[in-house]
Amino acid sequence: MSTSPSLSISGLHFTWPDGSPAFDNLDAVFPTGATGLVGSNGTGKSTLLKLVVGELSPTRGSITIPGTLGYLPQDVALRPGRRVDEILRLRELRESLHRIESGRSTESDFATVGTQWDVEERAVALLDKLGLGNLVAEPADLDRVLGTLSGGETMLLALTTELLAEPDVLLLDEPTNNLDLHARARLYQAIDAFRGVLIVTSHDRELLDAMDNIAELRAHRDGPTRLRMFGGNYTHYRAIIDAEQEAARAALNDAKNDVRKQERELVEARTKIDRRARYGNKMNEQKREPKIIMGKRKRAAQVSAGKLRNTHLEKVDDAHDVLAAAEERLRDDREIRVALPATKVHEGQTVVRVEDLEIVGPERIALIGPNGSGKTTLLGKIDASGPAVPWRYLPQRLDVFDESRTVAENVADVAETASNEQIRAQLARFLFRGADADAVVSTLSGGERLRAALARILLAEPAPRLLLLDEPTNNLDLVSKAHLTEALSSYEGALVVASHDLPFLRELHPTRWIEL
Repeated sequence: MSTSPSLSISGLHFTWPDGSPAFDNLDAVFPTGATGLVGSNGTGKSTLLKLVVGELSPTRGSITIPGTLGYLPQDVALRPGRRVDEILRLRELRESLHRIESGRSTESDFATVGTQWDVEERAVALLDKLGLGNLVAEPADLDRVLGTLSGGETMLLALTTELLAEPDVLLLDEPTNNLDLHARARLYQAIDAFRGVLIVTSHDRELLDAMDNIAELRAHRDGPTRLRMFGGNYTHYRAIIDAEQEAARAALNDAKNDVRKQERELVEARTKIDRRARYGNKMNEQKREPKIIMGKRKRAAQVSAGKLRNTHLEKVDDAHDVLAAAEERLRDDREIRVALPATKVHEGQTVVRVEDLEIVGPERIALIGPNGSGKTTLLGKIDASGPAVPWRYLPQRLDVFDESRTVAENVADVAETASNEQIRAQLARFLFRGADADAVVSTLSGGERLRAALARILLAEPAPRLLLLDEPTNNLDLVSKAHLTEALSSYEGALVVASHDLPFLRELHPTRWIEL
């Protein structure tokens, strides 16, 4: 690895094809060490990584990368039927190495191998360290053709590919998605051992607490997304933000009080001006003073009234400016609020029977187990069995939409008797207000897609009395995760949730835990 210390971004501007700006004059410096990139869904975390790796091109600005670059996207998909060394991008290197060892080499083989004489041993060791020793136990196993992999195995194998290349800069986009607890622990160790510039987008609190720095992307009201760097881990970052928000709430309260005070004083000033005007008019009508004196008095009164009125108007405007600034500092913590009485399942009511599993009444079942243990398979069996009540299944990939249609249109497709007004009123409870409901699904962020998917399945007709959710917190920021918990707390039907996110599962208050 080179010793270049940081990745720098200068004056970065990026606009989407529809003309909406993602970044405008963004500056950032990511030093050597681990930096967690955080922010609400839709603020552009994945977009920024794609700009760095070149999948997207900035409108203007520059990105300086110190050396070689590795990138692990969040939507990793490995095609089954390929050899392990192909996936690890080692096949050509291994073939050159084997020709050298057998005495059939050419000069190009030595150039291909370079200094990587131990690459096979390193690959096997790294795979074992990441918990994939069951796939490759020795160098000869690198020839193996892989079948279908679980989501966690796919992510870890893709991470192995990037780590073997020993990049100077490594970008990881939601690397703990689909990973069980053991796999997460191995990933944490691999990240801790990385010595270059590491940038990680994640909503995994434990992973973020292992970071050296936190970089926050935040979209400001009617303004561009900005990046702010914090030294220390996520807990330290949250302490700073919480203190700032407490001060912002106090400032907002003071600003609101000042606005009320200035508006009250403006009314009082106007009342005083009107009283003086009536008195002047009365004196003028009674002609108790010479006309020239009354004229001078009237002009002086008008000037005085104008000054008084303008002074108070300026104070009101200033108070509103302070209020607007205080509101800008206060973050938007909207909550999902939805009533779903039609989803109710009564005690003792049989919901579904599948093999040895029987669900009765409004049970809340937490489905846990390591990657590949069969959680998704069990959910699929329940879905295919035809439960005794209306049900909906939300798969990991959230592929329940017509991607070319809007959020409102997708909900209308499954709520045929609801009016447009009723659909929009319900979508507002899922935080799709006004024009947000007209967003095309393909343009939504991970958290927005989850909210839209929840709206689509919970507002469907007939109302689902059984929900099957497969890793629903993947790609969700911490605020969106809270939104999901709030929505499910209103649900009165039976619930089966497969997840590696134990804190999230506990917040759902399961009535039963099933470990596979």
